[in-house]
Amino acid sequence: QVQLVESGGGLVQAGGSLRLSCAASGDTIGISGMGWYRQTPGLERELVASIVKTNGRDTYYTESVKGRFTISRDNAWNMLYLQMDRLLPEDTGVYYCNAAYYTTELWGQGNQVTVSK
Repeated sequence: QVQLVESGGGLVQAGGSLRLSCAASGDTIGISGMGWYRQTPGLERELVASIVKTNGRDTYYTESVKGRFTISRDNAWNMLYLQMDRLLPEDTGVYYCNAAYYTTELWGQGNQVTVSK
């Protein structure tokens, strides 16, 4: 099994930056991809960014964060990061680390990101 523990997040003014981290422990060899999801009240949890393990380079970003957010990981796939720059109030939400683990999905505990105007 794998555990995902997130850190980072917090309160920042619009235009500022934050970095989220996700530490994966356990049987990380079973991870085929990782990503960050965001949930805001009244909306479904949405995929913000993801990266696959096959080549470690293929990334996906939802349209609203392209050019502002960068997803990255360490070589051992023990750490996943989300660098968030030029933050907007609409980026506010709870951010979850996600891992595709064999035939299931694993989730971190979630971290609140609040961007004030």
